[in-house]
Amino acid sequence: MKKSAIAALLLTTGAVHAEGIPMLNYDCPGNIAVHAEGESVHINGKEARTRKVNDKYFEAKGEGVTISISINEDETVSVSYTGKGGANGICQSSEAEE
Repeated sequence: MKKSAIAALLLTTGAVHAEGIPMLNYDCPGNIAVHAEGESVHINGKEARTRKVNDKYFEAKGEGVTISISINEDETVSVSYTGKGGANGICQSSEAEE
């Protein structure tokens, strides 16, 4: 209960850290590398300003792009980006598939 109250307070105050982002490594078009876990997202190795929109959607801004991270109903993750000049696209997992 206390954790949810803190999360609600952070959302209403516009805090820049998010909780609950799964560990992920994605590559986006334009040589954009995304690494995330827990409360932080790194874009090309630099920490991004991250905001939790809700339990299933996060946005990270930095390096001239916005990274959108969605957690789907089946717990898979979708990552996309929006950049300067209307650039946008779907990012692909850089994790080796076995």
